[in-house]
Amino acid sequence: MIFFPAIDIYQGKCVRLEKGDFEKKTIFNEDPVDQAKFFEDMGCNWIHVVDLDGAKNGSSSNFKIVEEISLKTNLKIQFGGGVRSIEKIKSLLAIGIERVVIGTKAINDISFLDVACRDFPNKIVIGIDARKGKVSIEGWTKDSGVNANELAINAEKKGVCAIIFTDIDKDGLMSGPNIPSTLEIAKAVNIPVIVSGGVSAIEDVIEVKENEGSGIGGVICGRAVYDKKVDIKEALKIVRL
Repeated sequence: MIFFPAIDIYQGKCVRLEKGDFEKKTIFNEDPVDQAKFFEDMGCNWIHVVDLDGAKNGSSSNFKIVEEISLKTNLKIQFGGGVRSIEKIKSLLAIGIERVVIGTKAINDISFLDVACRDFPNKIVIGIDARKGKVSIEGWTKDSGVNANELAINAEKKGVCAIIFTDIDKDGLMSGPNIPSTLEIAKAVNIPVIVSGGVSAIEDVIEVKENEGSGIGGVICGRAVYDKKVDIKEALKIVRL
């Protein structure tokens, strides 16, 4: 199982949002590259990077920051946010990104997911961000009306290598992840499902680890790491058991 500390980049800074609300953001580090180096120093092998400007607007000026993280660390990077063209995927893989997360574009154009998975095998992850079982898109600003479980099954058929499931109503609130909904998706597919949203304490990491046998392959941790509610070294020991 993989522990992914999260770096959300907005306007060039490392931030966290509350329930995806851009008006409710907290800046944790002015320098995302510095934050990535810290995670590497703590023993992490992976990080989960989200370009919030890209997710919201479809384009952003944060690419150079992500490239710098890739160049200046040995971390494996799982990246998402505004990935809406094959050219963007190519450019990300060219700078050393290990996995590319597709969200909005896969909902709006399922054939795009077909092409991405065919051209970049074992590199494409689908991000399923949901409120009350329905998938949200465009930086969580719109409800697509698509059922989260149905999307997961379809995405597996297309060839994605993993699924990231985020319960938006849990994200940034430190109230614990939505394990039951994540398990529903994990039981419906045969690829790893990564828990995202709501991790608030080391007990949550333990609970996620306990469900590894049911198809959960990782956990993304954001605010709890920055607020020091989850000790990174302890979390790494748990997931690596």
